[in-house]
Amino acid sequence: MSDTRTSSNRENFKSRWGFILASIGSAVGMGNIWRFPIMVSRYGGLTYLIPYIIFVFLLSRTGVIEEFTLGRAAGAGPVGAFGMCTERRGNRNIGEAIGVLPVLGSLGLAIGYTVVMGWVFRYTFIACSGEMFAMQQNMDTIVGSFERIASAQGANIWIVLAIVVTFVIMVLGVSRGIEKVNKVLIPTLFCLFVVLAVYIALLPGAVNGYKYIFTLNPAGLADPNVWLYAFGQAFFSLSVAGNGSIIYGSYLGRSESIPTAARYVALFDLIAASLAAIVILPAMAAGGISCDTSGPGLMFIYLVNVLNGMPLGRIVGVVFFICVLFAGITSIINLYEVSVAFMQDRLFFKRLPATALILLFGGAIAICIQAITSEWMDIISIYICPLGALLAGIMFFWVCERDFAESHVNLGSEKKIGKWFYPLGKYVYCPLALLALIAGAVLDGIG
Repeated sequence: MSDTRTSSNRENFKSRWGFILASIGSAVGMGNIWRFPIMVSRYGGLTYLIPYIIFVFLLSRTGVIEEFTLGRAAGAGPVGAFGMCTERRGNRNIGEAIGVLPVLGSLGLAIGYTVVMGWVFRYTFIACSGEMFAMQQNMDTIVGSFERIASAQGANIWIVLAIVVTFVIMVLGVSRGIEKVNKVLIPTLFCLFVVLAVYIALLPGAVNGYKYIFTLNPAGLADPNVWLYAFGQAFFSLSVAGNGSIIYGSYLGRSESIPTAARYVALFDLIAASLAAIVILPAMAAGGISCDTSGPGLMFIYLVNVLNGMPLGRIVGVVFFICVLFAGITSIINLYEVSVAFMQDRLFFKRLPATALILLFGGAIAICIQAITSEWMDIISIYICPLGALLAGIMFFWVCERDFAESHVNLGSEKKIGKWFYPLGKYVYCPLALLALIAGAVLDGIG
């Protein structure tokens, strides 16, 4: 199972900002816009934000750098990268076998995302058509609409649409498809969100949302759930799971600075998550809905009710769901890219049939799991993401030697990374990833 493709004959990003924007796109997705406001709402504003910011900083200085570096050093996805690591200890096959797990994890997460993207496509359509605004603030109608789309077969046509759009982008390749799309969608996404944030800030009552976001409950910081879910959210939103960041790193040229790229990814991840929170929660406050209302219905039920009742609500609804759509597209192509690259690298498929097979499989499973999407995504975020991150961390910080790790991190950087990097990754990041995995399993079992 040795690699025949190397970084020299592998398709690469054409520019530094193309890579950075694609990496931001993989991070700034539904994790930020859909899940992050739910977590802030559930665990109480600043009480949740403080642990989250701490973990984003930690992961950006360890896990993100490590996974980008693994991919670039191997010129391959998780299978080839893990194989490269264990080959240094005399047995490549062990690493390649372990590397299959993050590939499966990425595919599992992509499948769950596909269902949610089906919902997003549908809500973007009804926002643009006026059907959503026609519901006005009739909660029975709004709830009924979401229950129908989130039922066992409620989003079939929209899931198919999500798969078709993803296929069209991905089949064009890394530079002509993924890179170009992210160069357009990511700047547009941030500009639209800033416009929304300014508009929401001017609404009467919005100030209560900001008060909720920036209120600290010291007792809440003693709740282990707050720290566990903040850590899991940081993994989820930064795409640190031993798969997506590794595959994008494998498309990065050796002259580019990975620590610099990691800083940009973390910065814009925080900005996107913060923008989502300061749009959604103040909007809810302006609409008279309690900011501690959480759950999957936060965006598709309660926020719809608020949008329908605010001035220019129809326009705001269109802009908001277009933002969500853009964020989702940039994330889902990264998640499916891991499996597509595996088909190309390991099974020697051409890009078109590899993309078609993976997306057909993902779409079919997504249609079948619609009724259990929330449970599916919980399992992925509690078990699969931390496990993939832990495995990648072990490979890089424990299996590879320090000189090897640091030399590959420093490629393309004018300034060498500090001596803190390797011990921080080895003795803090890896144990925390293991602790998150164990704690998540324990708490999930108790629940």
